[in-house]
Amino acid sequence: MTNDRKTCFVIMGFGEKTDFQSNPQRVLDLDKTYEYIIEPAVTEAGLACIRADRIVHSTVIDKPMYEYLLNADLVVADLSTSNANAIYELGVRHALRPSTTIVLAEKNFSFPFDLNHLSILKYEHLGKEIGYGEVLRVKKALKQKVVELSDKGETDSPVYVFLPSLTRAEAAAAEIAVVAAAAPEPAPRTDDRSFAELMESFRQAKASVSAKRPSDWIKAIAFLEPLRKMQPQDPYVLQQLALATYKSELPDKLAALHDAKTILSELSPATSADAETVGLWGAIHKRLWDVGSDRADLDHGIAAYERGFYLKNDYYNGINYAFMLDVRASLTEGEESVADRVLARRVRRHVLEICDGALVAGRFPADEKFWIGATKVEALIGLGRKEEAEALKEKVVSEERERLRAEGADRATAGDWKEQSLDAQLGKLEALLPPRA
Repeated sequence: MTNDRKTCFVIMGFGEKTDFQSNPQRVLDLDKTYEYIIEPAVTEAGLACIRADRIVHSTVIDKPMYEYLLNADLVVADLSTSNANAIYELGVRHALRPSTTIVLAEKNFSFPFDLNHLSILKYEHLGKEIGYGEVLRVKKALKQKVVELSDKGETDSPVYVFLPSLTRAEAAAAEIAVVAAAAPEPAPRTDDRSFAELMESFRQAKASVSAKRPSDWIKAIAFLEPLRKMQPQDPYVLQQLALATYKSELPDKLAALHDAKTILSELSPATSADAETVGLWGAIHKRLWDVGSDRADLDHGIAAYERGFYLKNDYYNGINYAFMLDVRASLTEGEESVADRVLARRVRRHVLEICDGALVAGRFPADEKFWIGATKVEALIGLGRKEEAEALKEKVVSEERERLRAEGADRATAGDWKEQSLDAQLGKLEALLPPRA
C-alpha cells in the first residue's frame, strides 16, 4: 500500500451486475459508479483510490483484499445490487476498524438483514449510464463525506458503537503481518494484468468483432478465460464467455453451442432469477433448435424466454418468446396451436408498449435505438400490421445508416448487416404465420 498519502479502498461489485431489487430487473454498470463518482470524489479529496479489480497481485485476491480492509485509511462501500461480496467485506471492515467507512447504494437497494443503523448515501443509477446531474450531486456529497471522515475519525462501525470496549484491530497489525508472511503462498499468476485491465481489453475485443466473421470472438475469449480464473463464479464473466463461445462457432456451430451450454450451466439457468442468464439460456436453446430440430430444445428455449421476459419486462426476451411460440404453433394443431398463437400476439402487443416506453425515455446507448426499432417492426409483422411495419422499417434502417456514416462508417455498406439480419428474421417469421383472412 502507498505510504506517501492516505489510501481509500473501494468495496463494490464491478462490471455489469443484475439488480434483483428492481422490478422489472435492471442491469447496472457499476464501473460507471466508480469511474464517474467514487474515484473522482476520493482523488479530489486528496486520497489514493484503489478497487480490488485494479490490484495487480501474484496470488489470489483474498490476501491483498483483507490487507486493504485492515489498513486502508478510508473504505467506501457501494452495496448496489445487494452484492454479497461487498456486504461481507463491509462487515469485515466494520469488525476491523471503528471509523472511516462510508456506505453508498443505488436507491433501490434493500437487504433482508437490518441495515437501518447505517448511514447510506443513496444515488440513482440508470442502468448503463448515470445522469450528469446525479453524478455531480453524489460526487459532491461523497467528497464532503471523505473530507469530514478523514479529519474527524468519528466511530461509524456499529460493532464499535455497540461494543465500545473492543480493542482496535490495527493495534495487532504487526503480529497479523508476521503470521500472514509465514503462510504458504498459492501458485503465482503468470499474467501481470489486473482484472480491470483484462476486462477493458475484453470490451475492446468484443466491440471490434465483425458480424461477418464469427471466429473473431476467439479474441474476446482469450481475455475472458483469465478473467474466469480470477473470478470463477462471476455471473457477468460466465455470461460473456458463454455468449462468445457460441458466437465463435468453433470448432463448429453445434459443438460451440454445447460448450456454451456447459459454461452457462454453472449459473443454474434452469432455476436462476437472473434475467440475463435466463435470456442467454433461451438464446442457446433457440440456436440448438435451429441446428438440430430437437423438440426439447424448442421447449426449453420457450420456457427460458418466458421467464426472462417476466423477470425483466424487456423487448429482447419478449420478441424471442413470441417468435418461438409461433414456431411451436406451426408444429402442432388444434387448441395447442391456437393457444400459442394467441399468447404470441399478446406478448407482441406488450413488446410494442415496452419499445415505445424505451424510445420516449431515451435511456439507451445510441446503437440500441436500431434494435428497439427492429423489434417494433417484427412485432408489427407478427400482429399482421404489415404496412406499418414496412414504413417503420424504412425509417429505422435509414436512421441507423445515417448514424453509422456520421461515425465514419463506409457510406456504401453502413448498416448492411443489420438490415440483412432484420430481413432474415422477418422472413422466418412470415413463413411461420398462418394466412390471414
